[in-house]
Amino acid sequence: MEKRIDPLILLEISLSAGKEIMAVYGKELAIETKADESPLTIADQRSHQAIELGLQRAFPDIPVLSEEGSEIPYKERKTWKRFWLVDPLDGTKEFIKQNGEFTVNIALIEDNYPVLGAIYVPATDVFYYGEENGGAYKIAEASKAKFKNTEALGEKSTPLSARNASGKITVVTSRSHMSAETEDFIEALEGDQAVERVSAGSSLKFCLVAEGKADYYPRFASTMEWDTAAGQAIVEAAGGTVRSAKDQSRFSYNQESLTNEWFLAAGWDE
Repeated sequence: MEKRIDPLILLEISLSAGKEIMAVYGKELAIETKADESPLTIADQRSHQAIELGLQRAFPDIPVLSEEGSEIPYKERKTWKRFWLVDPLDGTKEFIKQNGEFTVNIALIEDNYPVLGAIYVPATDVFYYGEENGGAYKIAEASKAKFKNTEALGEKSTPLSARNASGKITVVTSRSHMSAETEDFIEALEGDQAVERVSAGSSLKFCLVAEGKADYYPRFASTMEWDTAAGQAIVEAAGGTVRSAKDQSRFSYNQESLTNEWFLAAGWDE
């Protein structure tokens, strides 16, 4: 049986990465364009370095696959049974727009599925965490909180439940990426009931589902594995699901291509 990961360590690593991001937030930065035409800033790189260093020190036997790390051939990583999947700055476009809707994402993958996820929102200082069979929770003012141990962290956090208790259907969509297929999905729902639409950047959409503030997060457009793993772990730990739009199977990871299929996150197991 694998040793349980201490969430306090992930909180510390996430805060360290967030500190690096906020050190340059709001400043004029050089923006590079990667091969996939997505933007890259010094904040992405500084956060990556902080996370990689923290994970390697705390968990030297668990490999790290990061968006900003060196490319690891599938021939090597396909043998991994357990690894970290990291997006050092999810929502770089939102970071550049300075709207605060960007996150630090860290997920632990075991046998191709996320079993643990941590999402930190540096601009609002909120930390989300979810663990398979351990529940999901959030911590406000995370950088100011002091925890003596893991038990204290659990006692001072807010448990999350994915089911929306408001009685109305709420759909959260990407602030920067909207597809015709997503629009069709929402319009189909509107044929049966009133639907409220909200938009958010980065992995905050998963967090809204995990908190019960949104029923659905449809993503019928391209994403990468590091964009979704931490959010999936938290949604599932809160009682929700993240399934392939193609065959409704549970979303899995460490495929040969790191580009995800389309998916639907929901606040309950349909």
